Amino acid sequence: MQFRILFHNFLWDNYSALAQNRDFFTALVYARRSPIFGKPAYLILKLIGVEIPRSVPIGEDFELAHGGYGVVIHSRSKIGNRVKVYPGVTLGRADIHRPMAESQFEGIIIEDDVILSSGSKILCKDGLLVVRQGTIVGANAVLLNSTSQNEIWAGVPAHCLGLREMDLEINSDSDKRE
Repeated sequence: MQFRILFHNFLWDNYSALAQNRDFFTALVYARRSPIFGKPAYLILKLIGVEIPRSVPIGEDFELAHGGYGVVIHSRSKIGNRVKVYPGVTLGRADIHRPMAESQFEGIIIEDDVILSSGSKILCKDGLLVVRQGTIVGANAVLLNSTSQNEIWAGVPAHCLGLREMDLEINSDSDKRE
């Protein structure tokens, strides 16, 4: 009976994920937290080239764009709401030459409304690296420092190019049309 309830909950959760215009791959990202179907979902993601450990908490409306091939996320990462991750993104340690026990790495936090463009690398050598709300990390950028809110970062190593214009007018216009 308990299996039946868990199976029903899994189907409902993933049906609702797909009904909310989430693609199959994003639904798998959420399914990996399921007690029964989490391991198969995690393994399917690995087979298609996406490494997101089951321990990584992910907020609402996460999007794994274009199937997310080549995405690698460290197990000590936390991802906020409405984060969009394109293929080839890496969140990890910058001191991989050291054993984990000797590393000063504490983790990576990706706050709400962040866009991680294709091929971007967010690497933390020591402490906690925080990508603040609304930040955009450009394609193939190598981000080694924490950011402030609504910044645009690009380059190798990445540097701040300016501030992001938030889409507040667009959202308020669409609310008026409804």
